Amino acid sequence: MQLTLAYHPVTSIRFGAKLALDGAALTVDQEELRALVLEDPLIEAVDFVIAAPGDSLRAGPIFDIVEPRAKAPGGSPDWPGILGAPQTAGSGTTHVLRGATVTAVREDSSGDSRGATGYILEMSGAPAAGSPYGKLCHLIVVPHSQPNIAAAARQRAYRLAQLKIAVRLAQAAFSVAVASSEVFDNSDAEARPGLPRIAYIGQIFSRQRKPQADEHILYGADTDGMLPTLLHPNEWLDGALVPSYHASIGGAETYFYQNHPVTLELYRRHRAGEINFVGSVATIASANNFDRERNTRFAAHLAKWALRADGAVLTKFGGGVPHTDLSETARLLETMGVKTAVQVTDAARDHKVESALLFNFPEVDAIVCIGGNDTQWKLPQVERVIAANSGLAEILAGPLDIESHNVIGVANQQGASRLRSVVY
Repeated sequence: MQLTLAYHPVTSIRFGAKLALDGAALTVDQEELRALVLEDPLIEAVDFVIAAPGDSLRAGPIFDIVEPRAKAPGGSPDWPGILGAPQTAGSGTTHVLRGATVTAVREDSSGDSRGATGYILEMSGAPAAGSPYGKLCHLIVVPHSQPNIAAAARQRAYRLAQLKIAVRLAQAAFSVAVASSEVFDNSDAEARPGLPRIAYIGQIFSRQRKPQADEHILYGADTDGMLPTLLHPNEWLDGALVPSYHASIGGAETYFYQNHPVTLELYRRHRAGEINFVGSVATIASANNFDRERNTRFAAHLAKWALRADGAVLTKFGGGVPHTDLSETARLLETMGVKTAVQVTDAARDHKVESALLFNFPEVDAIVCIGGNDTQWKLPQVERVIAANSGLAEILAGPLDIESHNVIGVANQQGASRLRSVVY
């Protein structure tokens, strides 16, 4: 399966009379986008705000961040299972507005361990420098949903609105010359004997929390009862996955999946002739020991026997409990002769070694620590605050003290973090 990403750089976004991409300047028509969002009767109004790198601007709580992308005819559909037919993602040509995002805020706090602020977008200062999102141009979507609707229905409306806008913006690139392109295809893996066969195993949800009704995660399904499943690497990059409505500790925005760093790095090494990138397994972290034993063995056996992997890279989703599934899958693979590398983060709030040490298997000895929970910032008051209600705007205005994990994009447990551990 071959996927071509056609890149169109965007360095500015502005409002105008019609949608257009002129060089690296994207013009958007607010009224066209508003009509698109208001097709959903659950949303009664919507506002749009533009944010640029360096702006004295803070937005939140962030629901999700999406890179504008649209499929050219002849390939897989846009967001299969959500906007399009549930066909396999990852083939054909996808036009990408590189440097732009569609960023949606929630109307209330997500109610998770991130506190009242939830995840915030910071466009200036040290937090912006520590996040990949601080250097991008954002079209911020501020939805106002109908009162007294269920949280799941409200968040489903956010998702549909955000993805529809992202597709529409990227369609502006259809008539514009492509600046550069990149082809993703691992079909030559079987024709290159002698190179190590490497697989990726990634958690996409944690059963610490039950998915909400009709929640979109994998091809529009909510992962309830999901067993580990094989995915082509292109599916991760091209619309098969979106994050849970519940904001994961350490981040997993849609933008992250679209630019999945582990998938991209394994593809880079595949092209360089260092490895054979043979495929991937999507799995979830379990809620009990029975499910854990079943799922970890299932994931390990898919990597070993279906993908015939010599080595595997593993990442986790969520808090502490998913460490168990991660480590047990890696231990099983090691006993089967498959070498593993795992990525973990220290989420312990007391900063003690014994709290951070959630597993200790001698077989699992290639562990990459990608940050902790001990970086904090004192944020100044900003000139503009973007929030869906006045109470949240007052909280976000600042000054305020905030943990790095609360600034979206700073911490990521799956390879996109800019934090790193240093031994003094």
